[in-house]
Amino acid sequence: MKAFIGSRIFDGEAIRTGVAVLADGARVAAVVPEGDVPASAERVPLDGGLLTPGFVDLQVNGGGGVLFNTTPTVDAIRAIGRAHRAFGTTGFLVTFITDAPEKMAAAVEVTRAALAEGVPGLLGLHLEGPFVNPARRGIHDARFIRVPTQTDLALLAELPVGRTLVTLAPELAPPGLIERLVSAGVVVAAGHTDATYDQAMTGFRRGITGVTHLFNAMTPLASRAPGMVGAALDHQPAWCGLIVDGHHVHPAALRMAIAAKPKGAMILVSDAMPPAAGGPAAFDLGGRAIRAEGGRLVGADGTLAGADLDMARAVANAVRLIGLDLGEALRMASLYPARAIDLDDRGRIAPGQRADLVLLDDRLQAIGTWIGGDATHEGR
Repeated sequence: MKAFIGSRIFDGEAIRTGVAVLADGARVAAVVPEGDVPASAERVPLDGGLLTPGFVDLQVNGGGGVLFNTTPTVDAIRAIGRAHRAFGTTGFLVTFITDAPEKMAAAVEVTRAALAEGVPGLLGLHLEGPFVNPARRGIHDARFIRVPTQTDLALLAELPVGRTLVTLAPELAPPGLIERLVSAGVVVAAGHTDATYDQAMTGFRRGITGVTHLFNAMTPLASRAPGMVGAALDHQPAWCGLIVDGHHVHPAALRMAIAAKPKGAMILVSDAMPPAAGGPAAFDLGGRAIRAEGGRLVGADGTLAGADLDMARAVANAVRLIGLDLGEALRMASLYPARAIDLDDRGRIAPGQRADLVLLDDRLQAIGTWIGGDATHEGR
């Protein structure tokens, strides 16, 4: 039994003082007054700060100088997870964007192997493409965008890999594909799509439950053509990923989108690339040079190429750029994304929940992280 003491506690609903978190192995056993900590418990003094549920990131392409598409290996997943743990992420979907069929197959098998090895924090795989619309491909390589082949269908039949998320363009999905994925336990999101409002709503009826990086790489909201953005905001149950880096979406648009949806529907994602979480400022993406420029990651033509963002900074930006309540920003980084992929054992500090925790300082920077009650990173 470990007792985390000496900090304020955000339990997923409210900030509490004068209490301790008791962790029995990988699970939270109780939250008790500090005076009631059992004498036998190993005390973990925190010396201030705010202890919160660990962050869950559904879109992690890379970090710490590593890109999963370039190096689809167990070691790469481990390195990406290690880099992001230093910034509060205790659960993540490693993300593989549009690429050659054989590389996608390798990414699936490698993720399965990494899960079997118990790579800390790894929850599963996010396949962002290749079944997207070339008209909204963003930085995705047009050479590999395709409708599912028989080989692809055979691979998809083997999913899910842990928790599996597939982003596709609903207007191009062959009949039955969305339903087939959902029946296999895959979470399906719309993204990189040129869908009309009606096509998007049809996708929701077929089983799509989320929207990848709302506003980016999709049909915008217009008065007579609501598009994918309008459908995402109008379909209340759909969750929407938001990249809150000050570059992908204007703060005013973020505020309006959040106001349009019920609580729990908006989640923070990093869409992190190798420069994030301490990596170098430039990298190669499928033979294209990507560079950091004023806080953005861009290709030679200025196209955004993911983000130089970590989840702690996303939370801080949600508070400072958008004006969100801290508690809601923290839920958008932990409880809500966990629910989006049907995980009910994280996002709160309560009995039975995973002891996945992050300690934040007054600037909302991560200064300590624990996965399953074990210290994975303390201090930076």
